[in-house]
Amino acid sequence: MAIVTPEAFQEDVLSGHVTAILDQGTHFEGKLSFEGTVQIGGEFQGEIFTKDTIIINEGASVAAQIEADTIIISGRVEGNLFARRRVIMHPPAIFKGTVTSPSLRIDEGVVFEGASYMPKS
Repeated sequence: MAIVTPEAFQEDVLSGHVTAILDQGTHFEGKLSFEGTVQIGGEFQGEIFTKDTIIINEGASVAAQIEADTIIISGRVEGNLFARRRVIMHPPAIFKGTVTSPSLRIDEGVVFEGASYMPKS
C-alpha cells in the first residue's frame, strides 16, 4: 500500500478531476448531491451530500450540513461536517460548527469555532 501525503492527495484532487464548479457570483439554495469533485466559490445554503470530494474555495460562503468522503475548505463555512475520510482546512478559512471525521487537518491561520469528533474505526 502506497503512502499518500496530504500535499500529494490535494494535488491529485485539484489536478483536473473536477465534476462541477459553482464559482464566484453564484448563489445556490437547496440540496446538492453529486458524484466526483465539486468546487464552490460562490454562496451556498442548504445540504450537500456526496460519496466523493467537496472543495470550498477562498471567497466562498457556505451555510450547510455537509456529508462527503473528503471536505477541503479555504472559504467561510458554517454548519455540521461529516467526512468519511478527512477534512482539511487551509487559510483564510473560517469555520463555525462541528466536524465529525477520522482525520482533521487545520492549518495555521484558520479560524475554527466549534467542536470536532473523531469516531473510532
